[in-house]
Amino acid sequence: MEAVIDLHWFKSSYSDSSGGACVEVAACSRATVHVRDSKQTGRGTLSFPSDAWSAFLVDVAKA
Repeated sequence: MEAVIDLHWFKSSYSDSSGGACVEVAACSRATVHVRDSKQTGRGTLSFPSDAWSAFLVDVAKA
């Protein structure tokens, strides 16, 4: 399994430029997505199955 620190992280396009509400996402494989706070990258990550992350994004887009 790929180390979380070696992943290619993408900042959310909804993160503002003043440093607030910043979220980064990285895909470890087609099966796992990692999420972290871009302001505090050393504090750990949350990991989700890809299908759960996709369902979350669909629900957020509806809001």
